[in-house]
Amino acid sequence: MSVFDSPTSRRSLLARSAQVAAVPAIAALGSSALITPASADTTGLPDYAPIPPSALGPAVNAQGYYVGRIERNLYWVTDGTYQAAFLTTKDGVVLFDAPPTIGRNLQRAIDEITGANGVSNKVTHIVYSHHHADHLGGSSLFGRDVERIGHAETRRLLLRDNDPARPVPDVTFERRKTLHIGGERIELAHLGTNHTPDNVYIHFPDHDTLMLVDINLPGWVPFQSFNLNEDVPGSIAAPAKALAYPWKHHVGGHMGRLGTRDDMTVYQQYITELVDGVKAALTNVDPTPFFVKYGDNTWAAVKEYQSAQTKYAADPVIRKYTGVLAAADVYTQSTAFVILESIRLDLGIGSQVHA
Repeated sequence: MSVFDSPTSRRSLLARSAQVAAVPAIAALGSSALITPASADTTGLPDYAPIPPSALGPAVNAQGYYVGRIERNLYWVTDGTYQAAFLTTKDGVVLFDAPPTIGRNLQRAIDEITGANGVSNKVTHIVYSHHHADHLGGSSLFGRDVERIGHAETRRLLLRDNDPARPVPDVTFERRKTLHIGGERIELAHLGTNHTPDNVYIHFPDHDTLMLVDINLPGWVPFQSFNLNEDVPGSIAAPAKALAYPWKHHVGGHMGRLGTRDDMTVYQQYITELVDGVKAALTNVDPTPFFVKYGDNTWAAVKEYQSAQTKYAADPVIRKYTGVLAAADVYTQSTAFVILESIRLDLGIGSQVHA
């Protein structure tokens, strides 16, 4: 048996393939531009803490996806980096998001489940979590004979973006909407801006599941710069809103496993401790040495001062959560910087009125 025949190695290899597919700028160069693991030169690349086994999900299959049951007739699909969900009904399939990295494997996953259960594999509806292409770029694969549902702001943003891969929603809502499709019930809610102006809470009350994308990535810290959240205070508030719903399972839109309520609570604590650390940094890190050192080079002084503040806030959190949340040592400092700027600019903490 070769090293790549073991489940762990195979999962790692397929996960790397999914991650390459998630970076269009690299994938567009073609396979000839990619260095194979056997010949890759890793000289000079930094080492990071091992990923906790608890952060990893099930192994993907030979086609690069995993599909599993959440509750009853609600299922989820992942390629190890992105996630979608689907509900089989007596009238067809309702799909929730269509990440392009999963692509045609979405229909393959649906075919696998519906074929085993003897129900229709036709996708009749697609529900959009928000407008971002990394979660909707596979929508056009399902053709025009599908009813697409999303927030009114999602429609506006997709009309602006004019991307044929992401057809605009046919049905929209502003605050709340309950869908009754094929005897199933899905509750949609817009509870204020967070990751984007249109990101919605998708609740499956009969399946003990909440889908909230790009807020908590179960088992992992946020992606670079706090998931690129557009509304930082709204994103910080989102976990409490999520926990107000009754659910056991969470579809977070990213990485390789489902989430739990404990995952959401740990993530909420992680962010709270970063917020507290940033507030302390605004008081305790003295700017004087940086402005003395760099004189008229204001940007150099500000850069180093803010680097010191984010390090002050992030270091204790990195120490505490390394081994608890995957990549705590990779992205915590960039998240701390975004929170620092939000606390200064959105909340006014640390601002001083010149006498």
